[in-house]
Amino acid sequence: MTSTCPGRAGGPLLEISGLRLDLPAPKHGTARQLLHGIDLAVADGETVGLVGESGSGKSLTARTVLGLLPDRAQTSGSVLLDGTNVLTANRAELKRLRLSTAAMIFQDPRAGINPMRTLGDHLTEALRLGEGRPAAEARARAIELLAAVHLPHPEEHLRQYPHEFSGGMLQRVMIAGALAGSPKLLVCDEPTTALDVTTQAQILDVLAEQREQRAMGMLFITHDLTLAAAFCDRVYVMREGKVVEQGAASQVLRRPANPYTQRLVAATPTIEVTGDEPRERTELDADGVLRPPVLVVHDLAKTYQIRGRGPLRAVSGATIAIPAGEALGVVGESGSGKSTLARMIVGLEQPDAGTVSIDGAVQSGRPRTRADRLRHARRIQMVFQDPYLSLDPRMSVGRAVEDALRLHHPGIATADARAQVLALLGQVGLVEAHAQALPRTLSGGQRQRVAIARALAIEPAVLVMDEATSALDVSVQAQVLDVVSDIRRDRGLTVLFISHNLGVVRTVCERTVVMRSGEIVESGRTVDLLSNPQHEYTRLLLDSVPRAEPDRVA
Repeated sequence: MTSTCPGRAGGPLLEISGLRLDLPAPKHGTARQLLHGIDLAVADGETVGLVGESGSGKSLTARTVLGLLPDRAQTSGSVLLDGTNVLTANRAELKRLRLSTAAMIFQDPRAGINPMRTLGDHLTEALRLGEGRPAAEARARAIELLAAVHLPHPEEHLRQYPHEFSGGMLQRVMIAGALAGSPKLLVCDEPTTALDVTTQAQILDVLAEQREQRAMGMLFITHDLTLAAAFCDRVYVMREGKVVEQGAASQVLRRPANPYTQRLVAATPTIEVTGDEPRERTELDADGVLRPPVLVVHDLAKTYQIRGRGPLRAVSGATIAIPAGEALGVVGESGSGKSTLARMIVGLEQPDAGTVSIDGAVQSGRPRTRADRLRHARRIQMVFQDPYLSLDPRMSVGRAVEDALRLHHPGIATADARAQVLALLGQVGLVEAHAQALPRTLSGGQRQRVAIARALAIEPAVLVMDEATSALDVSVQAQVLDVVSDIRRDRGLTVLFISHNLGVVRTVCERTVVMRSGEIVESGRTVDLLSNPQHEYTRLLLDSVPRAEPDRVA
C-alpha cells in the first residue's frame, strides 16, 4: 500500500525498527531492559494487533509511538511515525504529532477524563487550545464527533459528567476525543477489556467504521488472540519485551508456530461446543437419595429509586437453585442485574421481595449480631472483580488469610493457623514466599488467588464469583479457573459464577441462566444454551462473540 506523504516516501505509516528501552539501575539494584529490539509496521488503513500477557511490553511499545516514555528511560533504534522519528523529536514536533498524526485510546476511560468536568469541556479543550478553534466551532465539532460514534443525544451529552455514563458509552466519548484531530494512526490500548460482549461488539463496530471512513491505520493492543484475529489484519505476539511471532491474524490463531503463542491459544476460552464441557451432576447422592439444592433463590426482586428519574428495576422475579458441588453461570450485559442478584444473595443488598436459602437456612434481613454475621459468612463468601480493592494494602498476604481463619476459628494455635495458611495458598497455586508479600507486589492473577484463598479459609458452602476473571490475561485466567475446578472437585464446593464471557462460563459451569433488564430470560444446561439458544437475547449474546475471519486480508 503506497502513500502520498512526502515525509515517508511511500513507506509505512508507522515503522518501529530495533526498538530497545532500558531503565537505569536504582541505587541498590540492576538496570532493566524492558524492550529487546522490537520491529513492527502499520500501513495506512491497516489494523495491526499487538498481543501478549501483562508485562510483555505491549503497552510500553504502543506508548513509544506518542513519545510517552517512562522517566529516565534510555532508548535506541527508531520509531518512525509518518516519517518523523519520535525518539529524537523535540517537544514541538511531539506536540504536532499528537495533535494531528496519532492519538491513543486507553483501557480505562474513567482514568483518562476529569470527573469534575463535563464531557463538552473534555472534547472541546484540545480543539480550542490545540487547534485554536473558536468556542462555537469547537462545540459544533464535538457534537459531530459524538454523533460519529453513535451516541444517541450528542448535544445533551455535552452537558453531562462522566459518572452519568456506562463504561461502553464513556469509551465512545474517548474514541470521539481521540478522533478530534483527524489522526492518521489510532493506538487502542485494551479498549474493550472489561466490557460485555454486546458492548464490545458495538465499540469494535465504531472503530471499524471510523477506520474505513478515514483510511486510518490502527495499532490494537489486546491479550485476547481471538479478538485480535477477528478485528486485525496482522498480529505481533509479544513476550518479555520481545516479538516471538507475527503474521496474518487468522493464521497465527489457527496455526501458531511459537510454543508461547500455542499456549495462549490453548488457554483462550471458546463458546464452541466440543464435548469437554463440565458434566452436570446427578441430583442423587451415592446412596440414590435426592440431594437438596444448597442455594435456593425464589422470586427475588430489587428496585432502586433514582432521584429525578423514577424507579429502576434492577432484578425482577429471579428464581434459581444450585445442587451441591455444581456451578451455575449467570450471564448478561452490564446493567442486566447480574451483580445486584449476587449482592442480594450474599447479603450486601436487601431484596424488596423474595427469599434466599443457603444450606436450608432462609436469609431474613441483615445479620444483626456478631454470631449471626459469622454464621452467615460460613454459609457464603464472595470473590469480587478487583481483588486489590478487597485486600488491605498494608497487610501481607499471609496475614490477610490468617485473619479470616482466626475470625472463624478463634481457638486455633498459631502454628496450626500458619500451617493452614500455607496450605490454602498452596491450594490456589501460591508458594510460601507469597505469604510475606504485600498485595501491590503481586500480579492481578496472584491477587485474585489470594482473594479465593481467603474466602476458602472460612470453608463456605457457596462461593460467589462476580466477574472474578474478566480483567485477567487468558493464561492467568485459565490458571484461576483451574484452581476453582480443583477446589470444587476436592471440597464439593458450590459456585455461583457471574460473567459476561460466555467462553469462560462454558469452561466452568454445568448450567447457566441468562439475564436481561433484571429478568432471567433463559436457563438450562450450558451446552444447550450455546448450541441451541431459544431466546433472541441469548442468540444476540452469542452473535456478539468475536470470531476469527478465515481469509481476512489487509
